[in-house]
Amino acid sequence: MRRPMAIAALFMTGTALSVPATAAERRSPATPAATRDVHPLLQGWRFHFGNVQADASRADFDDSGWDQVALPHSWNRIGGYRTQRGPDSNNRQGHGWYRLAYKAPAVAAGLRQYLDFAAVSKIADVWVNGSHVGTHKGAFGRFRIDVTSVWRPGQVNTVVVRADNSKVEAGSATAEVIPLSGDFFVHGGIYRDVALLQLPAASIDPLDHGGPGVYARATEITADRALVEVRTRLRNLGSSAQPLRLVTRVTDAAGKTVAREEQPVQLAPGASEAIGRVTLPKPHLWNGRRDPYLYTVTAELTDTGRVIDRVDQPLGLRTFRFDADKGFFLNGQHVKLHGVSRHQDALGSGWALTPAQHAQDMALIEELGANTVRQAHYQHADQWTELADKAGMVVWAELPYVTTPSLTSDKGSDALWANAEEQLREQIRQNYNHPSIMMWSVGNEVDSAKGFGQKGAPPKPLALLQRLNAVAHQEDPDRPTTMADCCEGVGMIQTAGEKVVGTTDLVGYNRYFGWYYPKPLEMAAQLGAALDKLHADHPALPLSISEYGGGGAVTQHSDDVRSGFVNFVGRPHPEEYAAWLHEQTWPVIAARNQVFASWVWAMFDFASDFRDEGDSVDLNDKGLVTADRKVRKDPFWYYQAAWGETPALHLAGKHYVQRAYPVMDVKAYANAPSATLTFNGRKLGDTLCVNFVCEWKGVALKPGANKAVVTSRTGARTLRDTATWTGPAANAGIRIDAGNLGGRELAGHRFGSDTFVTGGTPVILNLVGFGGRSLGPLRKVETATPELFEYWREGEAFSYRIPAPAGTWTVTLHLFEPRPGGTANQALTVTANGATAIEGLNIGQAAGGPLREVIRSFPVKVGTDGLMLDFKSTGGKASLGAIEITR
Repeated sequence: MRRPMAIAALFMTGTALSVPATAAERRSPATPAATRDVHPLLQGWRFHFGNVQADASRADFDDSGWDQVALPHSWNRIGGYRTQRGPDSNNRQGHGWYRLAYKAPAVAAGLRQYLDFAAVSKIADVWVNGSHVGTHKGAFGRFRIDVTSVWRPGQVNTVVVRADNSKVEAGSATAEVIPLSGDFFVHGGIYRDVALLQLPAASIDPLDHGGPGVYARATEITADRALVEVRTRLRNLGSSAQPLRLVTRVTDAAGKTVAREEQPVQLAPGASEAIGRVTLPKPHLWNGRRDPYLYTVTAELTDTGRVIDRVDQPLGLRTFRFDADKGFFLNGQHVKLHGVSRHQDALGSGWALTPAQHAQDMALIEELGANTVRQAHYQHADQWTELADKAGMVVWAELPYVTTPSLTSDKGSDALWANAEEQLREQIRQNYNHPSIMMWSVGNEVDSAKGFGQKGAPPKPLALLQRLNAVAHQEDPDRPTTMADCCEGVGMIQTAGEKVVGTTDLVGYNRYFGWYYPKPLEMAAQLGAALDKLHADHPALPLSISEYGGGGAVTQHSDDVRSGFVNFVGRPHPEEYAAWLHEQTWPVIAARNQVFASWVWAMFDFASDFRDEGDSVDLNDKGLVTADRKVRKDPFWYYQAAWGETPALHLAGKHYVQRAYPVMDVKAYANAPSATLTFNGRKLGDTLCVNFVCEWKGVALKPGANKAVVTSRTGARTLRDTATWTGPAANAGIRIDAGNLGGRELAGHRFGSDTFVTGGTPVILNLVGFGGRSLGPLRKVETATPELFEYWREGEAFSYRIPAPAGTWTVTLHLFEPRPGGTANQALTVTANGATAIEGLNIGQAAGGPLREVIRSFPVKVGTDGLMLDFKSTGGKASLGAIEITR
C-alpha cells in the first residue's frame, strides 16, 4: 500500500515562531523610495476598434477622429441583470488600436528606454515612431520591450498598440495562444497599466520574462534565524565590462534594516546573475490571516557608491506542507483552507479594474471569512496578489491552460506549446516573491473539451499538462504544482480517456453536486461518497475541491427548494436554492481533513457571453456577490457565519420581500448555538442553529408588512438582525406554478414556486445546454399562458396540502399531455379535502391531442386545516402545469 504523501515547501524547515504584529505592520510594510525612472503612460490615448483604411502604425497617421481614452481600458462590456442584451453590451472581438503622442523627458546619455505593459489582451503588437518593436502573445502577463533604438528623448514619440482578442477559431492568430476555450469572456484592450522605464545600460534585468529580476527564497527557517538566498539577474547592454557592487538588504515592516550583504560584481556585456545570502535573526513569520507579516528585500546596484538601479520585492517567511490524509499545515499548524475563486472582471468595467476595485474585492473576501483565494483562470494583476500577501490569503495561482490544447483531436501545436510554456515562465517569475502563493496550477478542466461543444474526437490534453508540470518545477522547485480536474469518475462529458489526475503534486476537483449532476437533492451524500472514493483511488495525492456551487439570482425566489426542477443553465435560479446548496455542501467538506482546501465558485458573478440564465444575460451567476459588488447573496452570509471567527447573525431571504404565500419558513445564519425569533411582536421561541442554520418552519404571514427580529448570544455579546416581508392579501388567492423551482408574475397575478407538495416529479418542457443549445426537439403547448407549462409536475400519485384561508374557493387546474403519442388509458382522479372533484379524466383525449392545455375548475369549501388536493392517475402519469385557488 502506498504511503500517503506529505508535500512541503522543501526550502523551509524548522518550527514556527509567532510574534504579534501591529495593524500597521500587518498592512503597510515599509518600502524604500524607488530610484528607477518610471513614467506612467495612462492618459492621452486615442482608440479605435476594427480595421482602418490607412496604416495606423505610422507616426504621421491622423487619429484625431478616434475616441479619447485613459488606461486601463477595454472596449468590451459584457453582462447585465436583465434577460436580453442592452445597448451598452459590447462583446465584439477583433483588433483594437491605441495611439499615444508622448512628449518624452530629456535624459542623460546612456540611459535606455523600455515600455512596460502590465497586460494587453490577447495579443499585442507595438510600434514606436512607426517601427515595429515587438509582439507579445498572452492576455495576462507583464512584458517589457527595449525601444532605445527608436526612442527620441526630449521629443514627441508615437506609441501604437494593436490589441487582438479575435475569436478563437481555426486559422486565427489567437488559436495558438492559451486559453482556447472556457466559461469566461476574454476581454480585449490595454486593460492594465503602461509605463516608460528608463535605466542605465547596466541594470537589474528588466527583460527577464517580465519578472522583477530579484528572486528571494528561504533556505532555512528556525525560531532563531532565517537564511535567505537572493538571486539577482543583471544585464549589461554596454560594450564593455563594468565593475559594480550589489547590495542585498532586508528591512522589516517598520523600515529597519535587519540583514545586509554587499558584494562586487564584474558585469560583463550580456546577462548574468549574482546570489546574495543574508541571515535574519529571530524571524517574524508570515502566518496567514492571523499575522501576514511582510519584510522587504531590496537589491541595489551601485557604481562608486552611487545607486544606479534598485528593485524592492516582498518577503514573507513561512513553512507549509500538504498531507494527503491530514490536509494543509502553515508554520507547523493545521489550517483548514476555505475560500473562493475570483475572476478579474466587474460589471461596467470588464477587465479594466482600478486599484480601488481590486481593494474592494479583497475587502469583501476578508469580510466573508475566507482564508484562501483561487486566481481563476489566469495570472491576476500585481495589485491583487499584493493585497493577498497583506491579507494573509493562501493563493492558488493558475495558468490559462483551460479546457483544451487544440481545436482538433490532437495534443496541440508546437506554437501553442511554446506559448503555454512562455506564459507559465512569465507567471512564475513575475509572482515568485509573493508569500501568499503556495501552489502553481498548470491546468483547469483540460479533460473537458467536449463539454464546450468541440466537434470531432476529443483532443489529448495529457502531454502538454506533463510538460507544463515539468516547467513549473524547473522554474520553482519549492512550491507544489496542482490542477483542477473536471471529469474523473463523472461520466457526463466525453474525454480522450487520458488519466490526467496524478500529473501534478496536488489536485483540485471541480464538482457541482446539486447543480449539474442528476438527483440534486442527494447532493450531500453524493459529494461525500465522491470525496471518499477519490481519496481511496489516490491515497498519496493531497486533494481539494477547486470549484463547487450553483447559480443564485437575487430577484428570483423559492418557497420550497426541494420541489422544483433545477434548471442549471436556464431560469429561474432562486437565491434560496443556491443558499441551500451551500448549506448542504460545506458540512461535508468541513468533516474531511483529507480535503486540504475548498474554493466556492465563485466570489462574484462574472462575464460569460454564452450564459443566459437566472435574472441575467452574459453572466455566470454562481457568485456569492453580484457582478456590480452591490448585493451580498444569502450564501455569502452563510459562509460568514461558518467561516468567520467573530460572532455573526443574518436573517436570510431579505431579497424575497413580496411573498407568494401566507406562510413561510424563516431562516437565519449564526455561529451561536441557538437563536430567538420575534415575529410581528410575538416571540416564536428559540431554535438550535445546526451547522450554522437556524430555522422556524411554517410561520404565518398577515397581509401587508411583517417584521421579523432575530437575536443570538455568544458569550457576553448579543447580535440582532431584522427583516420585513409583505404577506399577500387574504382574498388574493393562491397560485402555484407546478414543477417550477421559482415563482413568476403572469397576467397581473403572482404564481409561487412549486410548494406544499408530496410525491410526483418536477419536469421541464425544453431543456437547453450551455449557450442555449437545445438538448432535444423544441416543444410548445397550445395555451393562452405558455409560461405555466415551461415546468410541470407529473406522476401517478402526488398531493398538495395548501394553507388556503377558510372559506369557499374555486380551484382551477392547468393540465396537459406532454407525450407526443399520448397515453390512451390514462385516467386522472382529483379529490379536494377527501371529496371527488375530477374523476377518470384522460387529459390527452380531453385536450384533443398532446401539448394542448386542459383547464378544469371546481368549488371547494376550506376549513381551518387548509386545502388537501390528491392526484391519482391510472394507466399513465398525470401532468399538472399550475394550480389557482381564487374567490
